[in-house]
Amino acid sequence: MAASTRSLTVDISWTCRSPALSPDKKAVAFVSDRDGSPRVWVQPLTRQGARRARVVDTGPEPVGDVLWSPDGEWLAVTVSPGGGEHTQVWALRPDGTDRRLLAGPTETPARGSAVFVRWTGQGSTLLVAELSASGATEAVLIDACLGHRDTIAAGPLMWPSAVSRDHSRALLRHGPRGMREMSVADLPFGEERPLLPPTTDLGSLSPDGEVAYIRSNAGRDRSALIAMPVGGAPQVVAERPDAELDRFSVSMDGTVALLVWNVAGRCELEVADLIEGGTRPLPPPPVDVISSARLSLDGALAVLAGESPDTPSHVLLCELATGEYYRVAGDDPLPHQIHAELVRFPARDGLELTGWLYRAGPGAGPCAIYLHGGPESQERPTFNPLFQRLLAAGVSVLAPNVRGSSGFGRAFQDADNHALRFHAIDDVADCVGYVVGAGVADPARVACMGRSYGGYLTLAALVTYPELFRAGVDVCGMADFATFYARTEPWIAAAAVSEYGDPVADHELLWALSPLHSFDRLTAPLLVVHGAQDTNVPVYEAEQVVAAATARGVPCRYLLFDDEGHETLRKANKITFMEAVADWFERWME
Repeated sequence: MAASTRSLTVDISWTCRSPALSPDKKAVAFVSDRDGSPRVWVQPLTRQGARRARVVDTGPEPVGDVLWSPDGEWLAVTVSPGGGEHTQVWALRPDGTDRRLLAGPTETPARGSAVFVRWTGQGSTLLVAELSASGATEAVLIDACLGHRDTIAAGPLMWPSAVSRDHSRALLRHGPRGMREMSVADLPFGEERPLLPPTTDLGSLSPDGEVAYIRSNAGRDRSALIAMPVGGAPQVVAERPDAELDRFSVSMDGTVALLVWNVAGRCELEVADLIEGGTRPLPPPPVDVISSARLSLDGALAVLAGESPDTPSHVLLCELATGEYYRVAGDDPLPHQIHAELVRFPARDGLELTGWLYRAGPGAGPCAIYLHGGPESQERPTFNPLFQRLLAAGVSVLAPNVRGSSGFGRAFQDADNHALRFHAIDDVADCVGYVVGAGVADPARVACMGRSYGGYLTLAALVTYPELFRAGVDVCGMADFATFYARTEPWIAAAAVSEYGDPVADHELLWALSPLHSFDRLTAPLLVVHGAQDTNVPVYEAEQVVAAATARGVPCRYLLFDDEGHETLRKANKITFMEAVADWFERWME
């Protein structure tokens, strides 16, 4: 390796995520880990320039999201008690006072979860999704001021997307992963009417509830924005043959929508006129990836969270009329450039794969294949301190999008379902072939690592192609589908059937796909990382991996974070994790 990892230090830049404008556009609230754990901060905005941000006391637990109420009186906040997955919804005044729990578990151990969806625009009413321990979801309207609760819909694998301003109509999403559809329900007791077939996921309603705006790939390969008049025919608002609609935001007055397009991993923005029709592009944003986009009440201003490989996630404002961008909060870019190269190469069956290549230097050296989670997710050119740490230690990184990844159309995303997953495992081997053939990797010093589904795929690749890998890192990955289905959250298990297979009907397939049953082929030293509060992929998966590897004499280290769940949220733990990975690769890829 180029240098001893022990001589290098890690300084993680702080990030800003999920920004929300105040109704008067005089301040922006956002989630930042600048003091070590994700909390809410408020940045005042003035004509003389932005004043110093202040932290808002939301309690000791990590924060996931924040949203300003349309009347300016409240902040809605999602928090993660203990760093786990059983979230709560709180409301508090923008100055941090009058904090009150609106929804979510209070018992220990926690059961169920709650997430806010959006303010409805009527008074201080918030639309909340409450997930029970059994996996059913309730859509609840909660008055943050009075505490009044009104359940408007309930059912398994259901998610409330929107409600009209007068609370007379709700937009609801139903179905498992890859098979979701939208319906509309008249409130309080009207029957649901289906709007669009699978797959549809994000949705919004016009203020009067007469038109639903839906991100959908129904009848097409790539997701587009569809306007669906209730009782009418669908109309295409915007679509592109070269890109997928990544996200969109409709102004509260229903006049305009901001569209964020995913173009081979990078973002482009457009504005759609929802009254007269038509779209117009905005200038390219000063970042590669936009992870959050929300509009001001009048649709004149957008608040964005954006990042690039050398620029941590920060807050931007965009004037939609002029297309000007203003940076208002966030840490500075790195003093040195991190170059992410988009590469394309064929899988063994001819399917084109892509990935982001980070070269540590010229010539062939140690290289890590990093596999993202999901699998319906996408590796994109974002700010990744782990990659920076490995590059500093002389380790190149290929972060591929194997089949099953999103962002490349429905056919590509479905190309790993059920028995097709064996081809996704083959894709990992083809990634090794690419980096070796391109002169990036020394074939004797290639590692594989990933988190969540990427952790599963790492284990599967290590036992399917043991001759290719010198070391492995499994971060909260599934090892045995039978134990995963038995121990994960009920709603996750139900939603996963369309992706992985039915635990009863497809028992033999899932057994063959489970890497734990092939650990007699494991040879690569393995670092296993997990959060003790993880209920998405329960910690039992990691315990099985450690026990099986140790029993077979494979070198194994187990790193367990007691105060983290499926995501590592606290900065100190992130540093510990990165150092552990760098040390592991230094030890085994010298």
